[in-house]
Amino acid sequence: MRILVVEDDISLNRLICEKLKKDHYSVDSCHLGNEALPYIDGAEYDLIILDIMLPHMDGLEILSALRKKNNLTPVLLLTAKDSIDDKVKGLDLGADDYMAKPFAFEELSARIRVLIRRNSKQAQHIYQIADLVLDDKTKTVTRKNSPVSLSSKEYTLLFYMLLHKGQVLSRDTLNQHIWNYDYDGSSNIIDVYIRYLRKKIDEGHEIKLIHTIRGQGYVIREE
Repeated sequence: MRILVVEDDISLNRLICEKLKKDHYSVDSCHLGNEALPYIDGAEYDLIILDIMLPHMDGLEILSALRKKNNLTPVLLLTAKDSIDDKVKGLDLGADDYMAKPFAFEELSARIRVLIRRNSKQAQHIYQIADLVLDDKTKTVTRKNSPVSLSSKEYTLLFYMLLHKGQVLSRDTLNQHIWNYDYDGSSNIIDVYIRYLRKKIDEGHEIKLIHTIRGQGYVIREE
């Protein structure tokens, strides 16, 4: 899952990004309001964390421009203000949630999980197919009740595929949602990580869950 953090407080920006990376999210960040739209236009994000008080272009202007383009990416607004007017204006412009600073990172993590579930129409934080279970609250994965140890990127890839189980996902789509702008690796990185996941998820099991659709991409489903 790929998240954009737009926050002009450099220290807070860094702390949020560090927390999100520990939670297995892929993260891009910027500090100026006029930097946000080029980031958004250049990538597919699963969530945008957007400060309201930004230099050059404030968060509400960014949000308004986003919704006018019919971009429905979930937006969580951050602000030092805690007035009803600010909340109402942000929500009326199309924000999905709102947090006043200072805030607890545990609450931020919980709200992110809620927004991702809401966007995927998932009622709980448990994602399951056959005997494979991913708990996004505890960040654990099991198959047949046995723990599966995954790297951060393996977890992120599996999580995204489970969010879209049954859908064929192209390599480009997976790249867009799993890696950020800092990545400068090989072009076949998705194939490499799919191979890693298959070894950990499917190897030794009669029922295979990760499938290749030739010329199209990959899908996780029961067959």
